[in-house]
Amino acid sequence: MRDVNRTPALHRRSFLKYTGALGAAAALSSTLAACTSGPESTNDTGGSGSGRNATLTAVIGYGNDGSWDPTQTASAFCMAANNHIYEGLLDTDPISREPYAALATQVPADLTGTSWKFTLRAGATFHDGKPVTADDVVFVFDRILDPKTQTLAKGFFASWLKEVRRIDAQNVELVLKFPFPEGISRLTLAKIMPKHVFSQPGAWDDAIKGKAIGSGPYRQTAHHPKSNTTFEAFTAYNGPRKPAFKKMNWLTIVDAAPRVAKISGASAGAQIADNIPYANIQQLRKGGMTVQGGAGMNNLFLMFNTQHKPFDDVRVRQALRYAIDTGKMVEVALRGHGKPSSSFLNEANPSYRPAKTVYSYDPEKAKKLLKAAGVKGLKIEILSVNVSWIVDCLPTIKASWDAIGVQTTLAPQETTAVFTKMDQKQDYQVVAAASNPNQFGLDADLIMHYNYGPQNLWMGYARWAGDPVAKQLFKDMDQATQESDADKKKTMIQDYIDIVAEQAVLYPVVHNELMTAWNPRRLAGIRPQPYPGINLLQAKWV
Repeated sequence: MRDVNRTPALHRRSFLKYTGALGAAAALSSTLAACTSGPESTNDTGGSGSGRNATLTAVIGYGNDGSWDPTQTASAFCMAANNHIYEGLLDTDPISREPYAALATQVPADLTGTSWKFTLRAGATFHDGKPVTADDVVFVFDRILDPKTQTLAKGFFASWLKEVRRIDAQNVELVLKFPFPEGISRLTLAKIMPKHVFSQPGAWDDAIKGKAIGSGPYRQTAHHPKSNTTFEAFTAYNGPRKPAFKKMNWLTIVDAAPRVAKISGASAGAQIADNIPYANIQQLRKGGMTVQGGAGMNNLFLMFNTQHKPFDDVRVRQALRYAIDTGKMVEVALRGHGKPSSSFLNEANPSYRPAKTVYSYDPEKAKKLLKAAGVKGLKIEILSVNVSWIVDCLPTIKASWDAIGVQTTLAPQETTAVFTKMDQKQDYQVVAAASNPNQFGLDADLIMHYNYGPQNLWMGYARWAGDPVAKQLFKDMDQATQESDADKKKTMIQDYIDIVAEQAVLYPVVHNELMTAWNPRRLAGIRPQPYPGINLLQAKWV
């Protein structure tokens, strides 16, 4: 990617390439986490050490070759790593998502106004020894809010944040367009980066490729795409969550079998791993590992190309969703670690309520909807990412659609290949992929705008943004954002989610649990996340 700081619009191919869009995103969850093969080399570990000086080795089930630019990335690996390298004015607890003071000295007491003032932590320095100043804060927010720069972070701030002003070297003011208390937890998504480094020509390209200099408890010491990234404790760090490990080596192993092998047995080469396959839970537990899950927004979604007939007809989209035996999918593919989706949001989300349209398994209703739409002899190829648990779910979709007379072909491919096709505006019918907006936060406004909006990346892929129903939906979403009464806002969001459910353009099939495994004889303070990646800021050696 060229220097996007001066690019009027971010090309979708570049965006997906560098965000690793599907994380976990990816997608997007997942991430949108980049999927790659296993590590090519893990020689650069920075030394193994022993006892308290041992190198913590972690295994991440997502690629480390997505963008490392904090304003751009949705890569599960890179976001998790950046949470250890960088700080926001405020950061959030990885589980409760409650905000706490990071680079700023405190969380504002009054969130009802349109001005938030922050004082920077005295003595905070970047990993190159330079002090953190208000100019660095303004630099990052100017990039995010720049109308000529299209970043992922812009979607989290531009609707409610007007500008960020420098008061003096240690103080800044955030000026809001309207009161927006939810924005306080989003400040963790604006990682403060050194202006003297990233304002240089070509520096944003370097950030994308893996250059990371922050003020957090760990500094990056080496980065090998498709292999591993290493860290060491930043001795000058004076913030709230001190580094407990002298060195860390994070391996990227996307393939399930070698990932599990790396943490198995008496000679295991790692102490912690995320993205544990359900089939391996009992094996690891018998071997003395702790395996725990986190349930959240992680989901398998289907997205239809609404300009490819007959998927422009809402009845066809609904029929294909009613046809899926989600109970069987949860039982067989997810081994009970999931639930059929009853809303776009998962049931634990504070704004959840069941949608008016819930796609319970009903093949007869599916047949009637197809007949009403005048559809016969439909043949579908499902373009899918090759994330292991998604691939496990696909046979249930195929069997369900075949059973109602829809001839179905499965086409799982690497994430980058799937999105390159859509980026190039190649034709497709249906995409199956994983997503988890919880890596950005829990508030429903953020989650829904991440997936739906007139300039939204996903709506571009679904080719639905010009539909009259979509245009009204986007207006409803913007009105909900600006609603100051919390209860009214919640109801407005729930109401427009009913429209999203009914239209079934991009919508979850199941929400599933993400599993983390670790060695309790070596590590304490581990909490499994309901989104991809790990957080070791409160962990320590036993």
